[in-house]
Amino acid sequence: MRHRMATMFRALRHPNYRRWAAADFVSVTGAWMQNLGLNWFVLTKTGSPGLLGLSLLFQTIPGVVLASWAGSLADRWPARRVLFATQTAHALLALALAAVAWGDGPLGAVYAIALAGGVVTVFDGPALGRFGSQLVTRDDLGNALGLGSVFSSGGRILGMGLAGALVGLTGVPLLFLINAVSFGGVLLALGRVRSDAIYPLATSPPERTGVRAGARYVLGHRPLVVMFLLSFVLSALGRNYQVTMAAMSNGPLHAGASGYSALSVVFAAGTVVGGFAAAARKELTLRLVLVMALGTSLLQAVSGAAPGVWSFALALFPIAVGAVVLDTATSTRIQLDSDEDMRGRVLSAKSMVTSASGAVGGPLLGWLSEFAGPGRALELAGIATVVATGLAWSLFSWMKERRALPAAHRWTRLAAVHPASPSVDVPPLRAKDATRPGRGPSWSRPGARITGRRLRKRLPSERAG
Repeated sequence: MRHRMATMFRALRHPNYRRWAAADFVSVTGAWMQNLGLNWFVLTKTGSPGLLGLSLLFQTIPGVVLASWAGSLADRWPARRVLFATQTAHALLALALAAVAWGDGPLGAVYAIALAGGVVTVFDGPALGRFGSQLVTRDDLGNALGLGSVFSSGGRILGMGLAGALVGLTGVPLLFLINAVSFGGVLLALGRVRSDAIYPLATSPPERTGVRAGARYVLGHRPLVVMFLLSFVLSALGRNYQVTMAAMSNGPLHAGASGYSALSVVFAAGTVVGGFAAAARKELTLRLVLVMALGTSLLQAVSGAAPGVWSFALALFPIAVGAVVLDTATSTRIQLDSDEDMRGRVLSAKSMVTSASGAVGGPLLGWLSEFAGPGRALELAGIATVVATGLAWSLFSWMKERRALPAAHRWTRLAAVHPASPSVDVPPLRAKDATRPGRGPSWSRPGARITGRRLRKRLPSERAG
C-alpha cells in the first residue's frame, strides 16, 4: 500500500514541481471563480444567453488563429520568461475586468478583455506545457500530468463553490480581484523555481525553428496526425457533456436545474478519481489511450438510454474517470513521442485541435439534441466515436514505421523519437538540405504525406543504398 501511494505521488518528489503544483492549484481556483463571475455578469447585464456565448467565442478564437505562432515562441524562448509575461498579463486583465464590473462598464469592454485574455492564453499554453515538463524527469511526466488533472479538478470544484457562495454576497468584482491576486502566487512560484533542478529540453537548430518547420514536422509525423484526428473526434462528440447533461436534465430525465447541478458534481468527482487513476499508473501507453477511448465511447452510447437521473449518473461517473485517464495518456504520449525541440509547436497543434473540436462539437451536439433528442444524440455520438477509435486502432496497426518498433514498445509508444536535440544526436544536414527543415521523426522523409507515398524522385545515394 505504501509503495502504491509513493508511486501515485512520485512527481511530488521534485521540489520545483511541488512549488508549481501548489501555485497552479491556487491559480485554477481563481480562474474558475472569474469564469463563473464573468458568465453571471454578462448574463445579468444583458439577459441574453446568446451574448454570453459571444463572450466565450471571443476567448476561443485566438486559439485557432494564433496557436502555431505561440508554439514557435515557446520553442525559441525560455519558458519561464514567457510565463512571467503571460501570468502578469492575466493578472492585469483580471484587474481591468474588476474595474469594468465595479463601474458597470459597457459590454464592449468586457468583450475586448475576453479577446485579450484569449490571446494571452494562447501564448500561455505551450509555455506552460514545456515548462511543466522541465520540472520532472521523463519517467515522471505522466504522473505529473495525472496529478495536474487532480489539482485542476479540485481547483475547479473549489473555485465554483466559492464563487457561488460569494457572488450573491459581494457581487462579481471581488471574484475578479481574487483571481488577479491568485496570479501573485504563480509569479512567486516562478521566482522560487531552482534553476539547478530543472531538466532542460532540447532547442531547435536554425533549420528547425519557426512556424513552417513545426507544421512540416507535425504533418510528417503520421502517428501524431492520427492521434490528433482521434482526439478531435473524441473531444467534439464525447467531451461536450456540459451541453448533453443540460439537455438530458431538461429533457428526458425531467431533472431540472437541481438534477443538472447534481450531475455536474458527479462528473467533477469522476474527474478527480480519473486524475488519481492516471497518476497511479507507472506508464501511460498508447494501448491505454485506445482502450479508454473505446470504453468511454461505449458508455456514452449506453448513457443515452438511461431512464432516470441516477442511472444516467451511474454511467456518467466512469465516463468522467475514463475521459481524464484518456486525456492524460494522450498528452503524455504526444509529448514523450515527439522531438523535444518541437514540443511547444506540438502542444500548440494539440491546442488548435482542442479549440476546433469545441467550436464544432458544442453546436453539433446541441443541434442533434434539439432535433433528434438528447438521448439519441448521445447514442449517435457514442457510435461515431467507437467507429473512430476502431479506425485509429487499425491505422496504428498498419503503419510501417510503427511495425518496425520493438515488440515491447509497439503499443506503448507512438513512434521512435530522438529525445535530445537533433543538433546533437542526429547527423547534421548537408548544405543543400539545410534550407528545408526536416519533417517528422527519422523515419519520415520530407516528401512523405499522411498516405506514405513519396512525391519526389529518390536521390542517387538512396538508390545505391
